[in-house]
Amino acid sequence: MTNPRAGLQTLRIGEWPKPQRQAWEVACRPSVRLKKGGSGCHLAPESLDDYARRYGRFLGFLKRTGRLDPDAPPASQVIPENVEAYMLDFEGKINSVTAWNCIYKLRRAAQLVSPKTNFTWLVEIERDLELMQEPRSKLNRFVYAEQVVKAGLTLVVEAKNFTETPVKRARAIRNGLMIALLAANPTRRKNFASLEIGKTFRKIEGQWWICISARATKTKQRPEERPIAVWLTPYIELYLEEARPILLSLSTKETNKLWVSSGGPMSARDVGKLITQVTQETLGIAISPHLFRTAGATTASDAQSDMPYFASALLGHSHPRIADEHYKRNSSLNVQKDYAQLILEKYLGPQ
Repeated sequence: MTNPRAGLQTLRIGEWPKPQRQAWEVACRPSVRLKKGGSGCHLAPESLDDYARRYGRFLGFLKRTGRLDPDAPPASQVIPENVEAYMLDFEGKINSVTAWNCIYKLRRAAQLVSPKTNFTWLVEIERDLELMQEPRSKLNRFVYAEQVVKAGLTLVVEAKNFTETPVKRARAIRNGLMIALLAANPTRRKNFASLEIGKTFRKIEGQWWICISARATKTKQRPEERPIAVWLTPYIELYLEEARPILLSLSTKETNKLWVSSGGPMSARDVGKLITQVTQETLGIAISPHLFRTAGATTASDAQSDMPYFASALLGHSHPRIADEHYKRNSSLNVQKDYAQLILEKYLGPQ
């Protein structure tokens, strides 16, 4: 039987032809003092990794179909006939949203390795694909935030009391805390995955906080500072004092990153996959980290219908209509506190 994803094989950077690999290394070269960096030096590592995967997927397709020229200059094979064949190969393998992502990120990667090349024709293809997108419905994947919090904390309690081996117990405690914490604090996946103890995840006057600098946020306009509900403190400290050290003892890598596995610090991709897996196992619905934001917004809006901008403030959106009301530091902190209290009182019941 033919593998429906056979056309999606990806070449890793080390497998790229030499001209492509060298151009990518130049593009990723950081700036040092007065020395200008590469064309991609301003991008986050996660973005560069994503673009490299999409470019590697395109190169993998060229290789599989006998089109790859190992000596071709950087991005010189990103031409209409190759891209057309690449898109035809998508059919039956990926949905319309993923197809648009593949072409958009192929173009971004091609621009990085060949900044002087004009890819206007590829932008036009992107726009066509964007118009044809049919996003997967969220309806059958929607849950309220309190359902996720309950599932997560139940997993922690069950692990603490019933799991047989220390490693299994540690993993279950981590998994439960991860989904409960994200549901109570709907942070973007990249920031959530990169939380670092003592820096972006720290204790201030007895309460845990998420403190992300403005430079690390999506808008880069204001810091994201979230006080974590005090009722989560016992679960956080159980993870930090018992589960995390066990997981870290299985790795040779030292790290202050909050989320770890037996292999060391977890990447944003690792965290995303684990969250989707854990919600499938505990709730029967696979929920991606991004859908936690949908859950948070809907929970907040339903419960606080008299506060129309409550959900926007919770998620850190920066629409000008609500900037003054909800995005001064005190207002945004109060929103997070109100949201935590909302989950506690209305959904979890008396503690």
